[in-house]
Amino acid sequence: MNELAEIRFADNRVVLEDNLVKSAILPRVAAELDRDIIIKSNSVIEGAVYARNFLVEDGPARVGGAVFAQLELHVNSDARGTVTFDHSVGSAGAIVSHAPGCRLEFLADVNARQVRLRNSYVAASIFADEVVLEDCVVIGGVFATRRLEMSDCLVGTFNAPSVRAAQKIYLLLPGGFTVEPLSCQPGTEFYSIALADLGALMRGEAEAENSGKIPINIEEDEQHSVLVDGDTQQTLRSYSVSGKVLAADIMDLDRLQHHFLFTAAALGPQLLHSYDLGQDVNGEVVNLTPERISSFLFDVLHGKIGVSTLSGNFTLSEFANN
Repeated sequence: MNELAEIRFADNRVVLEDNLVKSAILPRVAAELDRDIIIKSNSVIEGAVYARNFLVEDGPARVGGAVFAQLELHVNSDARGTVTFDHSVGSAGAIVSHAPGCRLEFLADVNARQVRLRNSYVAASIFADEVVLEDCVVIGGVFATRRLEMSDCLVGTFNAPSVRAAQKIYLLLPGGFTVEPLSCQPGTEFYSIALADLGALMRGEAEAENSGKIPINIEEDEQHSVLVDGDTQQTLRSYSVSGKVLAADIMDLDRLQHHFLFTAAALGPQLLHSYDLGQDVNGEVVNLTPERISSFLFDVLHGKIGVSTLSGNFTLSEFANN
């Protein structure tokens, strides 16, 4: 890899291939605002980046600083390898990756007018007008001001006026929110894994008793709330298993280690060293690196790691006794 201490632009584009850029790539005068940055393959940028268009033709690639693309951040559909952004990524236009062979990893928030991602991992949240996700993991929430589409995704929660879902959707929290009725393709399955024993599953151990995923019935678990602000009011629909999660008082939530696991995931780039969940069944330390957490959650999403089903039903006497 060729080390570049400083980037010099002969025209309004720079092409990186097998390069290590030790500096940031930021404009110094107004004439430099229209520059495009293209990563052909195997490149690392250690600083922050500003570009008119930020294009990734192939991986692997890594950007250590924050990234802002004026028009679009785009990953070619035939790209392969892993492309990692250590800090927040934003665009006044779109952030797009439809590459099934490229694992796109965002270790901080993603913010753009349009976000369209496939086979991507977001350790924080997504904020956009329109969001389309396929085969993605989002540790935080997905917040869209217009519409959200999800297919085979694991997300923390979601909030959008219009939501369409397909395949399997896993929620790390008890539920999500919409304004219009949630639209699902036939056969779509919704689950909350707020009470799944993810710590034990990551170590390869047996799940704790009274833990597991809770099915969300889109029709039965829909709740309406009316929000009033002065003379305006809005109806908000929530699809939640919060009532069933009352059963959480029957079990020790600290054993699930969710907060520790997801805090380590969200703060990965800021932590001075990695933390661990102890030893797995083979006696090896389970380090909480972004790569390991991403791989584990994708295995849960794809069914390679099975999560037992918890009905969430409990009797009042059982609840009172515990």
